[in-house]
Amino acid sequence: MALNNDYSRFKFLGKINSSRELKKLDMGDLKKLCEEARERIIEVVSENGGHLSSNLGAVELTVALHYVFNTPYDKIVWDVGHQTYTHKLLTGRANRFHTIRQAGGLSGFPKRDESEYDVFDVGHSSTSISAAVGFCEVRDLKNGHDKVIAVIGDGSMTAGVAFEGLNQAGQLHKDLIIVLNDNEMSISKNTGALAQYLNSIITGSLYNTVKERVYNFVRSLPEMGEHAIKLSRRVEESLKNLIVPGVLFEDLGIKYIGPVEGNDLYALIDTFRRIKGWRFPVLVHTVTKKGKGFLPAELKPAAFHSAPKFDIDSGEPKSTAERSYTSVFGDTMVKLAEDDNRIIAITAAMPQGTGLETFQARFPERFYDVGIAEQHAIVFAGALGISGFKPVTAIYSTFIQRAFDQVFQDVCLQNADVVLALDRAGIVGSDGPTHNGVFDLSFLRSLPNMVLMAPKDENELQHMLKTAIATKGPVAVRYPRGQGVGTALDEELKMLEIGKAELLKDGSDVAIFAIGVTVYPALEASKLLSKRDGINAAVINARFAKPIDADMVLEWARKTGHIVTVEENALAGGFGSAVLETLVDNGMSNVSAKRIGIGDFFVEHGSPLALRAKLGLDAEGIAKTTAEFLNSGLRESKKAASG
Repeated sequence: MALNNDYSRFKFLGKINSSRELKKLDMGDLKKLCEEARERIIEVVSENGGHLSSNLGAVELTVALHYVFNTPYDKIVWDVGHQTYTHKLLTGRANRFHTIRQAGGLSGFPKRDESEYDVFDVGHSSTSISAAVGFCEVRDLKNGHDKVIAVIGDGSMTAGVAFEGLNQAGQLHKDLIIVLNDNEMSISKNTGALAQYLNSIITGSLYNTVKERVYNFVRSLPEMGEHAIKLSRRVEESLKNLIVPGVLFEDLGIKYIGPVEGNDLYALIDTFRRIKGWRFPVLVHTVTKKGKGFLPAELKPAAFHSAPKFDIDSGEPKSTAERSYTSVFGDTMVKLAEDDNRIIAITAAMPQGTGLETFQARFPERFYDVGIAEQHAIVFAGALGISGFKPVTAIYSTFIQRAFDQVFQDVCLQNADVVLALDRAGIVGSDGPTHNGVFDLSFLRSLPNMVLMAPKDENELQHMLKTAIATKGPVAVRYPRGQGVGTALDEELKMLEIGKAELLKDGSDVAIFAIGVTVYPALEASKLLSKRDGINAAVINARFAKPIDADMVLEWARKTGHIVTVEENALAGGFGSAVLETLVDNGMSNVSAKRIGIGDFFVEHGSPLALRAKLGLDAEGIAKTTAEFLNSGLRESKKAASG
């Protein structure tokens, strides 16, 4: 089905472009609008892919917020932002909604340059409360009167930064509304004490009913005045301790309201209207259903968290993915753990996304999902790693950035036996700049004791994983999102020599050193160079960004006098920088060298293939850059000779 911006079949959707227009609708119309938004989201995500479950669960919540509050004057700060599709449909972007996550189209997350309704760029979790506290302070410094609403999911509440924000919100006692959108799971099923706590509140909803009745009764007693107020407060405190375990939020100085049925439009609007005039911090606990309105997503919300293109009638993916790097990682983990009981798997709310579900089922006693808490995951792994175990911490490349200090302090500084399995390294595509994992080679390479490797294909990945587990000290293996190149997998896993590159093709004019996902495009580029330009290019699979195979670099620098490096990583401090440092440190700074990678900018969203072509990281781009580099050097040599 070809997507377009035709909204003629909808009564309301497409005609609502602001909260002002939304406020003109009655309750029946608002409910119909929710149905239309849900239908459009399912329709577009089925063709484009995208975050489905979270968006379907947040439809009524989004409509209620824009209906009650005066947005964009009042600010809604979204957490992660992967639940903002309805928000985009209601704020002047319906006519472009069919372009979401496509190159040049709408972002899948809030973007300030898209709309004045998007007040903070996000893509990672747990930042909304801190940002909202900042906006409250800005408002008060400017003597403003706008409301600030932070919308945060229960999964995001497991991260430390969320509690740092709560701590200051309670301390400052600002006019702030926090909406806790509780769907009982972030991406995969939530784990930990906080999840149990929230569940106890949901099942203990008797508290708010009893509290209100007791409070009203005590205040109605004749001639008690202040005594009634004090008595009601003592009764309320007793009720908290009796019915609601922990009273976490109120003990932090934040008024708790809820739980509220988060897919009941009337209940939401009524609640928000009642608290709108309050001038102190309040947390509204809403309970929503992830995937609501689309049965396949309701039954398998994790599978539709970040959904591929799918058939609406069946809910099945439109194409069956080939063997992925993620699945090879998961299978190899199980294979290695069968023979090594030191191996422990750790993930941060991503057992399915990192391919560890099979490991979890096979070795439940050696599997830990710590929730969205990457910093804790790394410190936890560090303690295991210095105690005789071999923890493998599987975290997306973009999310390991949150735990840089822990990788430095609690792993590398202690030379702990910890393996970092960095999935989704390099360009991930439609999720855009917040999710492209293009900085890990740079920041991990700077840390002492770290061994850093990247496989050219899925077969090499399994050998690297075996090598990582057998190697003392910290090791990081970074690999891309999606399917592999289709190579056959060796039955027997083998050790790779640390810091040793692999010559794939001989050549006399230039040596192309490629790492990870860029190796096969570099091989294709060498064929293009030979055919079109008569250039004989050697191709080396670097395998390691640290330690660099200095002997191989120096050998080919002497043989050809020209070195090209290719990486799907930022050029600043990346693999190419390591090669240049090797040349300089060995007195070969006169060797002509060219780095191909990602410049000093953030890579926007789009298909990975299109982005790689645009960045010159495909075979055509590598061949073109290499030919221009050699021809430029030849021209300079002739110019110098003639001068």
